[in-house]
Amino acid sequence: QVQLVESGGGLVQPGGSLRLSCAASGSIYSPNTMGWYRQGPGKQREVVATITNGGWTLYADSVKGRFTISRDNAKNTVYLQMNSLKPEDTAVYYCNYVSWGDGYWGQGTQVTVSS
Repeated sequence: QVQLVESGGGLVQPGGSLRLSCAASGSIYSPNTMGWYRQGPGKQREVVATITNGGWTLYADSVKGRFTISRDNAKNTVYLQMNSLKPEDTAVYYCNYVSWGDGYWGQGTQVTVSS
């Protein structure tokens, strides 16, 4: 079992920045991929960005150039730096961990971009 605890969500004005964190604990194996997904109002959950423990990253087109995913393998923690936020980035953001076919989700953290 893997437990994921997210933090860092909140309310921010358009053009602002937020940093999300997700700490994983429990049975952590390599290789693994951690990432962020989001689900906006009335929308399906979608991938935002993922990163392997080797440092390979993947971004959704909608966030390229604005969001940066990173991780600290020693702390089993993944981060999402979100800059130039737009109202359409409003969503619940979920942390995800996948390794050897097993996947786990965090409880989600709300990000609201509004003036």
